[in-house]
Amino acid sequence: MTDRHAELDAALERVTAAAREHLAAVKAANGRADDDEVWRAYVELNNASNSYDELLLDEFGEVTPWDVEAIDPEEADRQFGVGIGGVDGTEAEDPHPQVISVRQRRDYRVPSVAALLRLAEAARRANPGDGDGAPVETVGEAVLELMQAGDGSLGALDIPELESLDGVVIVAEVETPLDPETYEDNDGAGPFALSGADRVVDRLDEHAFVDLDDELAEEEDEAEAADGPGLGEAAERR
Repeated sequence: MTDRHAELDAALERVTAAAREHLAAVKAANGRADDDEVWRAYVELNNASNSYDELLLDEFGEVTPWDVEAIDPEEADRQFGVGIGGVDGTEAEDPHPQVISVRQRRDYRVPSVAALLRLAEAARRANPGDGDGAPVETVGEAVLELMQAGDGSLGALDIPELESLDGVVIVAEVETPLDPETYEDNDGAGPFALSGADRVVDRLDEHAFVDLDDELAEEEDEAEAADGPGLGEAAERR
């Protein structure tokens, strides 16, 4: 066996060892997001796979199915961080910790209540959830049903059954993060109120989409009405 072959065998051993370490870290994290050990094991597996792939290509002109690029662990830690702390796994220190609150309101016109209720009924049948088979009876209930079917996103309301009107987005620096449990279910103002220590950073006004062609046609019609009858109409009257 040549030295090059031995080097390939050693590289393959590093890949399998790194794969086992990665699997062990994933199991230990048990689904925990941004786990430090999973990230480190991922980098090791990535780089071991990259090294083996390059050696195999140099020696035999063959490649693996792995399309990976080498990762510099220190550079990656600087760019992306490790977990929610520093690059060494310790909690990051920030002399200016902040909480940012994004608050959005968007209004909708309901062209047909019946059509909206039918759509919400279909969504409830498709996603029965906890088994609630009661009919959807109100517009508000229909909107909630559609948002739940769309994982709570306002994008679920971009449908023909609702006509988007204007909206507003407010970004604020707040002193205390939101705790929804401190508000009653029927309290629609409390969770959005700012305290004296909070500061509005800026406000973004959202305007409903306007069809420019329709708007131009309306302006032309208004201009013709203001100017009086055209030449053809005047000639007929004479």
